[in-house]
Amino acid sequence: MTEELVIMRDRQAVTTSLQVARDFEKNHKDVLKAWKNLAAQNCATKNMFVEGTYVNRGKEYPMLYMNRDGFSLLAMGFTGKKALQFKLKYIDAFNQMEKQLQQQKPLSLPEQISLIAKGYENLSADVEDIKNRMGLPSNMALAFSKKRNAKIINVLGGKKSNAYCDKNVRAKTYRALFSSYRETFDQDRYNDLPMKDFDKAIDFVNNWYPPFELQQEIQQTNAQLAIV
Repeated sequence: MTEELVIMRDRQAVTTSLQVARDFEKNHKDVLKAWKNLAAQNCATKNMFVEGTYVNRGKEYPMLYMNRDGFSLLAMGFTGKKALQFKLKYIDAFNQMEKQLQQQKPLSLPEQISLIAKGYENLSADVEDIKNRMGLPSNMALAFSKKRNAKIINVLGGKKSNAYCDKNVRAKTYRALFSSYRETFDQDRYNDLPMKDFDKAIDFVNNWYPPFELQQEIQQTNAQLAIV
């Protein structure tokens, strides 16, 4: 019964106008009217009540949350033996809930800072885990592709070179680069590269050169006279 009479809201023990109306056998609208009369008489009561809403049959209606002081003022005018019994039960419920709140020791500033830091650490760990497992997103894959193509063009001597225009030589060069890439990063596709290795892959492309035999073939192809 105690748990039904008083609840915790925003770290404060409160009850509701709906609960009060039900227990004291009042119409809910009369409880709200009594609150309005209290508010009209003294504006200090505004800190004792918080307006809220509840839904009944798909429609929204007003209700109140009230702390111990608000309940005491509101229930002051409720008379009769049954009313007295419920007042005592509410007082006991407030006492128990507030005792629970007092037992919840607030965190010290160092503890709060430590908790926040731990949250950042966990977030960083989650981000790092994603980077470790996730392949390249489209923007990074495109950047890598451009870097790779630029390297191939440079190695072949430019887009107007004989080696670049020779589809066979150009295909050999792409295959050679990918073979070295697969051996270095243990990946069967460029886009499967983990995000964490992106910078390493860019450095790999920048520093890559074809094997000696292929370099010789490229030089020989570029040395050939163009057929007029």
